[in-house]
Amino acid sequence: MAQLPIRYDVTRLSEMDIYLFREGTHTKLYEKLGSHIMEVDGEEGVYFALWAPNAVAVSVVADFNGYDPAAHPLRRREDDSGIWEGFVTGARQGETYKYRIAASDGRNFEKADPYARYAETPPRSASRIWRTDDYRWEDDVWMAMRKEHNRHDRPIAVYEVHLGSWRRKVEESNRPLTYVEAAEALAAYLVEMNFTHVELLPITEYPFEGSWGYQVTGYFAPTARYGTPQEFMHFVDTMHAHGIGVILDWVPSHFVTDGHGLINFDGTCLYEHEDPRLGYHPEWSSAIFNYGRNEVRAFLISSAMYWCERYHIDGIRVDAVASMLYLDYARKEGEWLPNRYGGNENLDAIAFLKQLNETLYGAFDDIVTIAEESTAYPMVTRPVYAGGLGFGFKWNMGWMHDTLTYFRLDPIYRSHHHNRITFSMWYAFDENFVLPLSHDEVVHMKGSLIEKMPGDENLKFAHLRAMLAYMAAHPGKKLLFMGGEFGQWREWNYEESLDWHLLQNPRHRGLQKMVSRLNALYREERALHLYDEKHAGFEWIDADDAARNLLIFLRKSDREEETLLVVCNFADTPYRDLRVGVPFAGRWLAIFDSQSERYGGWGAASSEPVGSEPVAAHGKEVSLLLGVSPLSVTIFKMI
Repeated sequence: MAQLPIRYDVTRLSEMDIYLFREGTHTKLYEKLGSHIMEVDGEEGVYFALWAPNAVAVSVVADFNGYDPAAHPLRRREDDSGIWEGFVTGARQGETYKYRIAASDGRNFEKADPYARYAETPPRSASRIWRTDDYRWEDDVWMAMRKEHNRHDRPIAVYEVHLGSWRRKVEESNRPLTYVEAAEALAAYLVEMNFTHVELLPITEYPFEGSWGYQVTGYFAPTARYGTPQEFMHFVDTMHAHGIGVILDWVPSHFVTDGHGLINFDGTCLYEHEDPRLGYHPEWSSAIFNYGRNEVRAFLISSAMYWCERYHIDGIRVDAVASMLYLDYARKEGEWLPNRYGGNENLDAIAFLKQLNETLYGAFDDIVTIAEESTAYPMVTRPVYAGGLGFGFKWNMGWMHDTLTYFRLDPIYRSHHHNRITFSMWYAFDENFVLPLSHDEVVHMKGSLIEKMPGDENLKFAHLRAMLAYMAAHPGKKLLFMGGEFGQWREWNYEESLDWHLLQNPRHRGLQKMVSRLNALYREERALHLYDEKHAGFEWIDADDAARNLLIFLRKSDREEETLLVVCNFADTPYRDLRVGVPFAGRWLAIFDSQSERYGGWGAASSEPVGSEPVAAHGKEVSLLLGVSPLSVTIFKMI
């Protein structure tokens, strides 16, 4: 093999780049570090740049040199940046490579490029030379209007998806769909189901399939399992063409300890803390980033910026924020180190999250950032300038756990746990919430959503319809994991397709039809979304009827005529003469009933408009006399 020449007089790094990198404020390191196809003096080649400050020597081992560590050594920059670089004339797109690193203790090892844009398909682990600036986007209309889709006063109904198991080609060795195959099929389904956004479980490159993408090696590379970077761009483009926003699950909380990844990168703990009380995650057997290191913060923020800029991603959901905020997360006494004030808050991680949100929203004022944060940490979705973390939204984990706990109960016991279903309204407007029924709730022997419901099959469907309808009527944006919309019986299995054959059953088909209608109603009725985050959008009519398992409330917009009355009967008995106070006299029509026969229900109590009567009830001067079905959620509107 003829050896390709290497040059050391080529760089993409200015003095300002180095300054910002070392300061931790460089937000586009993907333009500077990693591998870049360039033309220099009329000859095309690849510029390599790697941060490895404690290495003794670094070389590129690749297809173009037969992985010979002596063929293409990089040269350390003369400044104190710790960056090694070189330009290999004749290196080409698609060739694989790693960095051979000689550590100060005499060890030698090969690492994937932290800034690689593409990688080999796992279990192979080399990086690939690849450019991502040649895709021709066709989503100008979407991008111009994106802010409208992501506004807090707009409906946001998210379908959470694991791309590898949404649908699979069973006839072709059960392989997952490619990005291109999934694009049209998933986009069409999302439109049919009236979802506004899709949230993808992590597609940043990862070695172990069973981690679902949450143990990352490639923070700038979409996984090669489903295709090339350009094919993932096509996926996003297709979603946008169908009016669907794309949210990525992003994992800055920890990283995988596989040898080719970031762990012990240059023979030292470069990206992680050396002390395991700070740098090792006992719950996930992974490494924790050193957020106090400027270069590490710049690396992570550049990753988030990369997906938004190069892939037109509409938002990121930041995984496991609680594990970042607290030094004692998942640790026993003596297994963690307090901060400099003696507390358990991770001050470096808190500063990083604030910097992340300020940077992203400063560059893209039309995206969303979402925190998966499971504690009562204050002001997660308040601006940084006001003392908050600066996220756009936060998952309401308390609502999720309380709701699932309540609906697991047989109705006969629910009256003793009524606070489970009312408590969320005490804090519903403290943050900008997303109501999640996520993948975490249908794995690890927790049972699928429908399996959690009590009773026989018929009852389980009724309970699940009521729970999903209650979710749609409750203040907050919505998120539902795939399979829940048609009542999959099995727990989610990342190696298998969803059980689409269940839709041959009228009950499953009816549930799916109901979810589609709920999403449409959520989008159509301003009262269900305009004030999702404001007290003005909600009013209790009756929160205290525990004995009858009843919840009655109003959802409101800025127009009185758009007010909706929501009657939730979580008992297994009907109420034929239910007196309900209403704010306005007139005729009220049930515009939705979860027990409608069209959804596989037992039949709605009444489809005729109900006129108000001058009878006081619930503190109102007029009221309705209603009949409501058992295990139902009914939504009324004035006509």
